[in-house]
Amino acid sequence: MSDGVVQILVAVAFAAVAAGLAIRLRLGLGREIVVAAVRAVVQLALVGAVIAAVFRFPALSVAFVAAMVVASALTAGSRLRGLRRPRLGAAVAIAPPALVATGVLVLTGAFDATPRAIVPTAGILLGGAMAAATLTGRRMLEGVRDELDAIETRLALGDDVRTALAPVLRTAVVTGLVPAIDQTRSVGLVTLPGTFVGLVLGGASPAEAARTQLVVLLALLLVELVAALLMAEAVSRAATAPGERVVPPPPDGRPRRG
Repeated sequence: MSDGVVQILVAVAFAAVAAGLAIRLRLGLGREIVVAAVRAVVQLALVGAVIAAVFRFPALSVAFVAAMVVASALTAGSRLRGLRRPRLGAAVAIAPPALVATGVLVLTGAFDATPRAIVPTAGILLGGAMAAATLTGRRMLEGVRDELDAIETRLALGDDVRTALAPVLRTAVVTGLVPAIDQTRSVGLVTLPGTFVGLVLGGASPAEAARTQLVVLLALLLVELVAALLMAEAVSRAATAPGERVVPPPPDGRPRRG
């Protein structure tokens, strides 16, 4: 049996155990885990073929990055049903910080202006922005609903809407940034991130790999912070009604009545 087949079988076994535990514990995630695993298999197989074409024809890199933006917005939007246009809100929060940071890294020479460097860098930053926006948006939506009494009390005492929502916004942004901060704090001690490992396996020196990984990690911190702030702002706007009132966005994202 080839090494490739063994790797695939081991990966499938991990997913099967995860799904089995979710079902056994009645977490309601069994089907979602299976679907995610199947999608990962299909998508990675397709991406391998597409990336090969992108590397041969550089013009395709623009289309590939655009596809990543759309995919990240669709994924994050599916978790943010409380917004009227969750996918658009997710795209606005995710794309600008990630793409601007990618451009800065390329223009300053931190990475080569080639598809082989641009596409993975954009993918890493888009993935980080997507995670931060999703976590922040979900926490913000929950906070507006759960803390409505406290928010209304602050409004009654004379605070404007932005001030009344500030504690919820801060909590949501902190929640969205926890994974990025923990990853940065523990790099090299608990985790060896993919960029570092990939460069070392590709023949780069450990020092070069460490420098590149440092740039990516610190860029991610800023990208994820901006994405979290943009998403929190989107939820704040969705929760703000005329007359300096706060109305929690409905769970299904449909427009309010009355």
